[in-house]
Amino acid sequence: MTDSVVAGPGIEPIAEWVARPEGPRQRGGRPLSTVLPGFPQLLAGRWASGTIALLSWLGLLAIGVTRYSRVLEAAGGPWDEKLAVATVIAGLVAAWWWSWRDVARPAPGRDAGVSQWTLALRAFSRNPTAVAGLILIVAMYVIALVTPLIAPFDPIEQGDLVAERLLAPSSTNPLGTDRYGRDVLSRVLYGARISLTIGFVAVGISVTIGTLLGAIAGYFGGRIDMVVMRGVDVVISFPRLILLISIIALFDASIFLIIAVLGLTLWPSTARLVRGEVLSLREREFIEAARALGYSRRRIIARHVIPNVMAPVIVAATLGIGDTIVLEAGLSFLGIGVQPPTPSWGIMVAEGRNHLLDAWWIATFPGLAIVFTVLSFNLLGDGLHRAVDPRARR
Repeated sequence: MTDSVVAGPGIEPIAEWVARPEGPRQRGGRPLSTVLPGFPQLLAGRWASGTIALLSWLGLLAIGVTRYSRVLEAAGGPWDEKLAVATVIAGLVAAWWWSWRDVARPAPGRDAGVSQWTLALRAFSRNPTAVAGLILIVAMYVIALVTPLIAPFDPIEQGDLVAERLLAPSSTNPLGTDRYGRDVLSRVLYGARISLTIGFVAVGISVTIGTLLGAIAGYFGGRIDMVVMRGVDVVISFPRLILLISIIALFDASIFLIIAVLGLTLWPSTARLVRGEVLSLREREFIEAARALGYSRRRIIARHVIPNVMAPVIVAATLGIGDTIVLEAGLSFLGIGVQPPTPSWGIMVAEGRNHLLDAWWIATFPGLAIVFTVLSFNLLGDGLHRAVDPRARR
């Protein structure tokens, strides 16, 4: 029962019907995208985009239906609860709008040119492990944003130290409780917000600094290149962990300080990568043509150089987020990262290390969260590398 009969000039499989340029636009593609966003793309064989759109829409819809009273209460609550409600609404609208617009978009002609980004997207969608990593990452970030709506308990509220301490996983506490009677599931969910935010923002800062300095050094060369690269050598020469510990020890540890320190110490690798790419790009014909047209150096760097080095930068940034999450967890484990009672995966592992035999769930579940998160980013980074590198495409 793999084929379905549809109304039309003939009988054909529904997947072929949706995939045809005229099928979904003239024979019901819009109604399909209205009922289930992402479903037409799945039927057409576009598994990556269709799965992400469909699962995101169904998951957010389930949250809105099952936690309806909590959503109404959160709409007038603190900013993070309002952000969670806005995420649910925006996600439902965005998934539906993208699927509907994608179905309604006219199909390109056979002779239309195909860009390298389109080829990379096609290669990426054919990599099942990379698609799985992307789906897991999107799911984790969505869950982190809507955590106030789905967390069963307050992550820092202590329970009865006699009756609720070190409880094993149960229907009430699916991941058990810690030594203070706090729900481990709620702390894992709220810890995801901390770890994912620190990883994303810190890598965003480091990639921005590294890309700009690397592009400037590679394009101008000479003394500017020498000064920038000697600065890179100076930053790299310091042992990163010792440098982080020293800086954080001089100030009161906070999330903003950790993000700033990580962002300002992780950029040298990106700068070296971008500089190497720019050294080869600046001699290309399109750069020479831009110079001949009288474009300023700033415009050439911003409009022609940086966009052409973004592919390897995106790959490096994806892999860097996983490394940053591990580094932040290590700092929290050592007690110099996020401070209690704020939930963090590293803190939870540190708190559970003394209870590995009698309460294994305290350290196991946040440890597994770190492993699966880093694994997802590594799968995504490897898939992006294979997709953007023409030599690695299959």
